[in-house]
Amino acid sequence: MARSVFKWEGPVEDALAVDRLHFAFTVTFHYIFPQLTMGLALLLLILKTMALRTNDERWHHAARFWARIFGISFALGVVTGIPMEFQFGTNWSEFSKAAGGVIGQTLAMEGVFSFFLESTFLGLFLFGEKRLGPRAHWFSSLMMFLGSWLSGYLIVATDAWMQSPVGYSVGPDGSFQLQSLWGLVLNPWGLWQYAHTMVGAVQTGCFTMAAVGAYYLLSEVHKVYGRIFVRTAVLVGVIAAILQLFPTGDGQGAMIAKHQQVTLAAMEGLFVSQEGAPLAILGQPDVENRRVDNPLIIPKALSFLTYRAWTAEVRGLDSFPESDWPDFIPLVYYSYHVMVGLGTIFIAIMLVAAFLLARGSLYRSPWMLWILMLAFPFPYIANTAGWITAEAGRQPWVIYGLMRTPANLPKPVLMP
Repeated sequence: MARSVFKWEGPVEDALAVDRLHFAFTVTFHYIFPQLTMGLALLLLILKTMALRTNDERWHHAARFWARIFGISFALGVVTGIPMEFQFGTNWSEFSKAAGGVIGQTLAMEGVFSFFLESTFLGLFLFGEKRLGPRAHWFSSLMMFLGSWLSGYLIVATDAWMQSPVGYSVGPDGSFQLQSLWGLVLNPWGLWQYAHTMVGAVQTGCFTMAAVGAYYLLSEVHKVYGRIFVRTAVLVGVIAAILQLFPTGDGQGAMIAKHQQVTLAAMEGLFVSQEGAPLAILGQPDVENRRVDNPLIIPKALSFLTYRAWTAEVRGLDSFPESDWPDFIPLVYYSYHVMVGLGTIFIAIMLVAAFLLARGSLYRSPWMLWILMLAFPFPYIANTAGWITAEAGRQPWVIYGLMRTPANLPKPVLMP
């Protein structure tokens, strides 16, 4: 199947395909859990803040409930994350050898600083409430939030360097060495990518919390907590949904347009460079014939969204050597459109829910509660599609412009 669909031939291509699929499965399954913990970290801080301000036991109880979910997700994130460390060596040993002097810094900082900060205060939050007192327990939720989001930042900074390398030099042996730690951690690509990623995680947390609250209200059980969960999730979620589009999504798109124009062309299915480039809402990319079949387009919209000019030229795939095209253009195209489409739906859901909440009718609107309850898996799909767009769109480079993915394969060991 792999040979007929992707045209892989020979043992090297087969090994590359296996390594890619192996690592893709591991990291995709792993990210199910961190996106929820990072989203819930903010929501837990909000719940504890309300509990401290109102001294209402219901807010404390709500925080305890979601802290258990947070703890389970955190533990599963640790367990599923450990295999990725080994796969850097088993699947991508040449990359680890070449880039370890750079990415090793942020990965080590994530483990030593943010992971232990988050895990330490998670233990205090879960088991130390009676001993800590209200203010100290609130402080532990703050430290959990900071640890979780710092962890996300350092991981995203690592990936951002692979997307847009900065602050490095090339050693005599061809390896990459860190020259500027601040350049690495303040990479402009990473700042936008981090904001976009974390807002996506917040949406996952909000839709999960809203789904549980909606279920309670529809089932007419724990209705007090159902209202707390739905209200908190909708108020935070509507802000996150809008921020996902602008400015974070727009800013991330500007980085791609500046540094990875061939990726932008693949994402948009733009095979031919043109002025006043249209935005393809729907369609099926036909790579062989260099076109998008059955397109639904908005004329000149891509030029405007990319360069803020209706007649600006957007470079298509024809402007770049085919050797620099992403390996799987349909995958990049479809994953990007799934992400954008779901993000648009999230904005609509949260705006309608917020409107009903403001009118005082959300809790009495079963149709909206059903939507909130059934929508909770879709942020997971949208976040996964976003990461597929980023990582598949970077191909054929593992370090953009510096190191191609096939060069990462471990060298064969010859037995005597």
